[in-house]
Amino acid sequence: MMKTETQIFRGYGKRKELNTQTAVECRFGQEVETVLSVHCAAALTGAETGNGEVRYFGKAHFSIVYEDAERRVCRAEKGVEFTATHKDEFCFPALTARVAIYVENIAVRREGASVYAQALLGADISLYGEQTFEYLSGGDLVLRREPVKVLTAHLVSGAAETDDEFDTEFVGDILQHAETVTISDLVSETGNLKIEGEINLGVLALKSSGALVSFERLVPFTIEIPCDAASYGCSAEARVNVVNTTIHAEADEEKGKCRLFAEFTLAAEGCVYEEAAVDAVTDAFSVTNAATLTFATAESGGVGEVIRVTERVSGKCALSSPVAFSDVLQAVALQRAEANLVSTEEGKRVEGVALATLLVLGADGSHRGVEISLPFSVPVDAQDASISVLVCGMSARQKQEGEIDAEATLKITVQEKRKISARLVANAEEGELLPVCDSAVSVYIPRAGDGLWELAKSLKKPPEEVSASNPDIEFPVREGQRVIVYRKRTAIR
Repeated sequence: MMKTETQIFRGYGKRKELNTQTAVECRFGQEVETVLSVHCAAALTGAETGNGEVRYFGKAHFSIVYEDAERRVCRAEKGVEFTATHKDEFCFPALTARVAIYVENIAVRREGASVYAQALLGADISLYGEQTFEYLSGGDLVLRREPVKVLTAHLVSGAAETDDEFDTEFVGDILQHAETVTISDLVSETGNLKIEGEINLGVLALKSSGALVSFERLVPFTIEIPCDAASYGCSAEARVNVVNTTIHAEADEEKGKCRLFAEFTLAAEGCVYEEAAVDAVTDAFSVTNAATLTFATAESGGVGEVIRVTERVSGKCALSSPVAFSDVLQAVALQRAEANLVSTEEGKRVEGVALATLLVLGADGSHRGVEISLPFSVPVDAQDASISVLVCGMSARQKQEGEIDAEATLKITVQEKRKISARLVANAEEGELLPVCDSAVSVYIPRAGDGLWELAKSLKKPPEEVSASNPDIEFPVREGQRVIVYRKRTAIR
């Protein structure tokens, strides 16, 4: 009876990725006459997995800039809590859910005396849990052993605070601010994951004259998260969210200047991928019996190379409403981007639109907001990857009536997704006895290109025995080569 030995690999890794959406709504009162700009910042407060579903919850903070009935520019802020559930039969309580929330779209509508702002929130859900596979490790077989790579995941999280101060022209009130984060460097060090990046702070303000003005600031940050599994060479991924922003100003009316002070609270979630090598059996055979092999696939996922591209783009914008020569362009606010990795005849490209709210002053003295979108297409050397785009330095001008030309700087981050898959022998069952050749010497003509293992398996001889019988043969074998097989004969007395 053929004996076999098996082992079970137990690790931790990313098991599945899901995508879903939920809508969040906020109501503003009758004092709002015309909405100029609307912003929503969403923050996750928790996530959990159950049987067949993922539940996540958080807070959405809405801010609007509007004109009232007397054409005064005002601001209002409100927050709402939300809970969402995504159904998927793969989910079960032992999994850990990591959820990234982002605002896909914002719409404003009026119902009676109230104005409603609705944000469509996208959610990228990564499920982590134990990953196991059983593999053959020994027994009464000739085994082909090979090191099989497996990625194991180590989840980390951390927080940090940073601040900045800078001078601007004199302003009477800060109406709205928005923050976008980009990671510029992500390094696994010994026992530590180091994240470096920038916060793009955009501020919309009101001058004492009543005119609108916008400005932005890139604020660098560093977050270091302890991780026992981290070491140089480990791949990693992370995301950083601005949990809270506090802005205040000190005005100097005599000099016509303001000094702005900004404080940020940051939250980071990351994953460090450790590469392990499993001494597994990828093929096997018996020298005495036919053997039926059962194979299993060991799969694990992680991340690979990070590509960062900075591109200056320009061109004509699509407009949500017409703009005339009599309109005064005052400010560009709420810069952001929507982008995807697409395949073209020329290769992979990051294609999307840079978006912003253009605040204009009409000839009648009223303000309004015009949504502008600038398309872009940037070539990248990537296949399956995640994409993030930071828009900064966006400007707009009107060369011809009814047309807006815009320029913007894009900071694009492309991180390759990495998947490792290996086919292993999980078990073997003994079959019928193999026919016995009683000749002392046999000559075998192998297939061109066969290696030592393929040849040994065809001959049902251990590789070392085939190699010892044919010390001059080179692998892979060439066409026309012959292999000699010697067999010991037992003398009969």
